[in-house]
Amino acid sequence: MTTLTRSVLDRELQDLDDRILLMGSMVDKAIEDAMNALYSRDKALAQNVVLGDLAVNDVRYRIEMESLKILATQQPMASDLRQIIAAIHIAVELERIGDHAGDIASLAARLGDEGEFDTLHKLPKMAKRAQEMVRTGVDAYVARDAELARKIIGKDAKIDRQYYQLRHEVREEMNEADYIRRASFLLWVGHDLERIGDRATNIAERVIFMATGEFVA
Repeated sequence: MTTLTRSVLDRELQDLDDRILLMGSMVDKAIEDAMNALYSRDKALAQNVVLGDLAVNDVRYRIEMESLKILATQQPMASDLRQIIAAIHIAVELERIGDHAGDIASLAARLGDEGEFDTLHKLPKMAKRAQEMVRTGVDAYVARDAELARKIIGKDAKIDRQYYQLRHEVREEMNEADYIRRASFLLWVGHDLERIGDRATNIAERVIFMATGEFVA
């Protein structure tokens, strides 16, 4: 590979990194806004999250198109090829995380007319952990840091446990008829947060493959 060709490839790979960073920032804000909409019963904020999902989808599309162009024109090998493959898969996971944030926002909008909740159970802690996992996954990708990515995998078990505890606590309170609808919605929010943790773990596994060539499942 000539110096000029290497320079072009490096620039194109940097562009992929920049787009992954942008997408990570977008879905992080979507999670934050969706949960704030739930806490405050803010229908307008919830609607903004739902509408913002189109922009997230557009960034994913651009990442995929740019990756395909690099594959076709540069014929990358070894670590460069693994980075491109990882970027494609990570973009898909981030797009799905954006979908989960949109689902939470939709639930928040539907709950907007409900009275105040006595408790949100484990949801705030789950949301915080889910956001940390997503942020760490994107950071690990940019830094090509397999060890940082491995830390995410360990955190997934914690968010799973929080979800199981949420399910138990909410079901215990479902004996009150007026609470059943709200409880069901809170369970759905918990499920979306648990799935965000799963997808952050998928990102971590792709980072490990990119950095080391090792498949982790």
